[in-house]
Amino acid sequence: MFTERVQSRAAQREATRRKVLSSAERLFREQGFGASTIRQIAGDAEVSTGTVMSVGDKDALLVAIFDTWIAAVHEGREGRLAQGDVAPLTPAAAAQEVLNLVEPFLTYFALDLELSREYAAVIVRGTHESVVFQALAQALLTELETLLARTPLTATKAGAGSRTLYFTYLGILMTLSNGALDQQAAIAQFRDVIRFVVHHEGTQP
Repeated sequence: MFTERVQSRAAQREATRRKVLSSAERLFREQGFGASTIRQIAGDAEVSTGTVMSVGDKDALLVAIFDTWIAAVHEGREGRLAQGDVAPLTPAAAAQEVLNLVEPFLTYFALDLELSREYAAVIVRGTHESVVFQALAQALLTELETLLARTPLTATKAGAGSRTLYFTYLGILMTLSNGALDQQAAIAQFRDVIRFVVHHEGTQP
């Protein structure tokens, strides 16, 4: 019975957390990050301001919103990749598969450039950690390397290529967030880097 009570409280805390994040995201997108307050988020979520702050301040809420969405994308395709096709890929086919992995994130960031810019600013300040650069970084690196391993690249080059694509992806996300690129230009530039990586199977290490 004690275990059940602990599980119940944990489930309630998680439900409250999700409710707070949902309200925060709605207000951030509707009226802007700067104009939204903890008090407004609490009112929308029908909880106290203390409850909101137990989830996080505004910066932490924003990071959690992005992290939660990105984690859901990875989780949604985890089983599919694990049980997926292992047939060899041509460089052109691999380039498209890699782009398919990354394009949802580029699209998400492009949905609300102001909010994405605020997120990027929080990350750059370094005051709040994001799992995007921890567990989710490894998830994407694994996805990229799994695809590159199906090309003529050697295992060593597949690993190096996945890291090249990952850091390029981060740079393009930050550039997209700052409005220096639009979504189509971001996709085109990332496609160029993908082609560069997957066409290097014949070069010397």
